[in-house]
Amino acid sequence: MNDVLVEIRDLHFAYGSKPVLKGVNLTIPRGKVVAILGVSGCGKSTLLRHVGGQLRPARGQVRFDGQVVHDLDIDDLYALRRKMGMMFQVSGLFSDLSVFDNIAYPLREHTDLPEDVIRDLVLMKLHAVGLRGARDLATGELSGGMERRVALARAIALDPALIMYDEPFAGLDPISLNTIANLIRRLNDALGLTSVVVTYDVSESLKIADYACFLHDGVVVAAGPAAEMADSADPFVHQFVHAEPDGPVAFQYPGSPLDEVMGLKTA
Repeated sequence: MNDVLVEIRDLHFAYGSKPVLKGVNLTIPRGKVVAILGVSGCGKSTLLRHVGGQLRPARGQVRFDGQVVHDLDIDDLYALRRKMGMMFQVSGLFSDLSVFDNIAYPLREHTDLPEDVIRDLVLMKLHAVGLRGARDLATGELSGGMERRVALARAIALDPALIMYDEPFAGLDPISLNTIANLIRRLNDALGLTSVVVTYDVSESLKIADYACFLHDGVVVAAGPAAEMADSADPFVHQFVHAEPDGPVAFQYPGSPLDEVMGLKTA
């Protein structure tokens, strides 16, 4: 078996006239937790959408399990997506369904399993995230941390090869954040998954990740073992990891000098 699950080569993409990805190269090995870090708007979520086949690159290639994602027809793409799980940035739970039915949904949609088997699988997934007793709750009754855990249980419902997490720590209190982070690591190892965690939360992601990749200005500026990133000499990585105000990421958005805008500049 190939040790590489996802391979991204020279990936380019733009929203209209605004380039977002300008030649991304990234390899994601099987069985590992890989953190993709960068400032908001740098293209992290856009990268995930290319892996899932929601977007087509302007140039370059995304391979998943040996297949070029954007070359597949609809049927083959849907079949490929069954090997992927996704935990969305805002959980993405169905508000009209109970916790149980949210997790049962992909099993009912994509398999012909009988209801008694689906019931057992749903309870197993809920147990894995510590919420077996919450099966009958409505989504509106869940706290933020519980909501993320239900979303995580749904993401692993079909036992995928890859799980993608889009900002899984955003908006969580410290206890819930630590719980979700530990679940990502524990489930990855227990279920033999490969996990891609897109986030700007440096401290938590570097604790659980095997590898870290930093996106900046549309390209990968640094990648390697997560444990080595804190001591990286790369200016962007150093600024990002240590939350420094001065560096490649400027505080001011590019524009004309203030005195010129205010009409204070004299000849």
